[in-house]
Amino acid sequence: MIGKTIDELEIGEASEFSKTIAESDVYLYAGLTGDFNPAHINEEYAEKTFFKTRIAHGMLPAGFISAILGTQLPGPGTIYLEQEFKFLAPVRMGDTITARVEVIAIDKEKKKVRLKTTCTNQEGTVVLDGEAVVSPPRPPKTS
Repeated sequence: MIGKTIDELEIGEASEFSKTIAESDVYLYAGLTGDFNPAHINEEYAEKTFFKTRIAHGMLPAGFISAILGTQLPGPGTIYLEQEFKFLAPVRMGDTITARVEVIAIDKEKKKVRLKTTCTNQEGTVVLDGEAVVSPPRPPKTS
């Protein structure tokens, strides 16, 4: 199974993925990456910060963008080439984050696609905004 090839993609096409951030997600992410910043894992420390509570790692919801690119749009076989992110608001435990990617440019000559990438919380606040460039899957070779 492969995702959409460059010839199958259209400007404006979009896909979404939503997940509620659990405390266990933050601890698992910390363990996987080695990022044990106390702003993420120590409530006593985090209460003294600007956010007044622990926040999720910024790259945790950013990973949802990667999930969409690799499984939905363009989908399996996609190669992630570039990503630009602006982290605009904190993500807290219990927030439901909806990641969205939208095709904004297709370069058939270079076989690259540019996508708008956003993550929004349950209140509609954009917590992450950016753009990605990917190489969509190539059509299977015929014998």
